[in-house]
Amino acid sequence: METPILHSKIIGSGSQHLIIFHGLFGQLDNWNTHGRQFGEIYTTHLVDLRNHGRSFHSNESSIEAMSDDILRYMDAHGIQKAHLLGHSLGGRIVIDFAMRYAERLDHLIVADMAPKAYQPHHNAIFKALGSVDFETITSRKDVEETLSQYIPEVGVRQFLLKNVYHAENGKYAFRFNLPVLRKHYEDLVGKPLAEGVFNGPTLFLKGAKSDYILPEDEFIIKKQFPKAKIQSIANAGHWLHAENPKDFIESILDFLEQ
Repeated sequence: METPILHSKIIGSGSQHLIIFHGLFGQLDNWNTHGRQFGEIYTTHLVDLRNHGRSFHSNESSIEAMSDDILRYMDAHGIQKAHLLGHSLGGRIVIDFAMRYAERLDHLIVADMAPKAYQPHHNAIFKALGSVDFETITSRKDVEETLSQYIPEVGVRQFLLKNVYHAENGKYAFRFNLPVLRKHYEDLVGKPLAEGVFNGPTLFLKGAKSDYILPEDEFIIKKQFPKAKIQSIANAGHWLHAENPKDFIESILDFLEQ
């Protein structure tokens, strides 16, 4: 069976294409505001990863499979070369793409992710999501009450709640494919990424208050991405695009326009 094409929202009509990928449990709607600004200059594609948002669900959920989804997406839209921006899990996927399909990539932007394996650290979130019983849920507030027993941070709960929707059966459901993401989670974050070298222009953006990119990661970044610039976004943690959108967007536009 042929693999479907990823769901996207396309903004703008510039001659160059910028394709944006969200992180774990995210969806393209998280990037609407950024998309409107980037769309003034570039044809901007906000994309739902497989098993997320309105994209297809699949039992296969490896980094390589998701990287191949990007290639299929570009082919389907007639895009020979694009700028890619990925945050968190999306960052891991665009790093893999750069290692395997460098000739299809123009500028690469990785938001708060290094090319390394991470310790799995979403266990509380999986536990919270798994404890939501949609058979008994009658409102989004019920979902939030269940999540709040495991997740004290309001921002994280709000982010996850954006994935709750009214399914065809009349009940609420999550848009993401929770069983598959849970099953493949350790591989998605904990497996080393593809090795190789991407010689094109690359920007690694890190949240000043985040520990996802450490000083000692700069060696491996420079080894795989010799032209990489590593830049810190002030007053921001891992959600740097949401916590300081102004500096985040400015840094990217400066980089792309150089």
